[in-house]
Amino acid sequence: MDTHHFKILKYSLDQDEIDGLCNFDYEENCLSCCDIYKSYLELYKQMVANKFIDIGEDMNVPDDFTQAEMITGMWWRHLVSGGVAGAVSRTFTAPLDRLKVFLQVYGNQHSNITTCFKSMLKEGGKRGMWRGNGINVLKIAPESAFKFMAYEQAKRLIRGSRTKDLTIFERFMAGSLAGGFSQSLIYPLEVLKTRLAIRKSNQYKGIFDCIQKMYYREGMRSFYRGYVPNLLGILPYAGIDLAVYEVIFFKFTR
Repeated sequence: MDTHHFKILKYSLDQDEIDGLCNFDYEENCLSCCDIYKSYLELYKQMVANKFIDIGEDMNVPDDFTQAEMITGMWWRHLVSGGVAGAVSRTFTAPLDRLKVFLQVYGNQHSNITTCFKSMLKEGGKRGMWRGNGINVLKIAPESAFKFMAYEQAKRLIRGSRTKDLTIFERFMAGSLAGGFSQSLIYPLEVLKTRLAIRKSNQYKGIFDCIQKMYYREGMRSFYRGYVPNLLGILPYAGIDLAVYEVIFFKFTR
């Protein structure tokens, strides 16, 4: 079972007395576009540029800033610019994300993309295509902050008193720990995003109304539905993504 299947399982577990599922963020696969780059160096440069742009919840690997960037304050500029880019990209792709999830989970109820889109449009109108996008954008800031803080602490803990750089495996462990920690803290926001994204018309008045109804009807456990499969998918993803990035980085910058 790969990360894709973990996501579907997570979304399925998150359903409870609601008619649908949350929007599903895109996962960019740069290797499928290698033919547009003239060299491996150009591919690496493109990866570095995209490293600071948040295009969805799949961006679980924290930014690994250099010492110079930490001293000059460039790190927070990267985080802010990445957050703004993430907010814009999530807003523009929200209808497609929502459509994708409905087809994944309720494919047997819709024969094709057109019928699914018409059904969503009929039920909630044009504004309904952006349901849950507000909380999805709001969680970018705490998500990035928790990932950065957890990754720095994990590296410091693993390195100890040594002065040498971390090995690939150690970076894998640090990335996995940071991804798991940050997702554990912001997961209730993911669940809220799910409920708000697929709610029926007039089901919730807003974010706080959704929180109150979830708590009184289902208790605190409702905010962590689907947490285990989500965590099982994130731990290896965050670690592997960072480890592969480091391999490419050292290979083409020596």
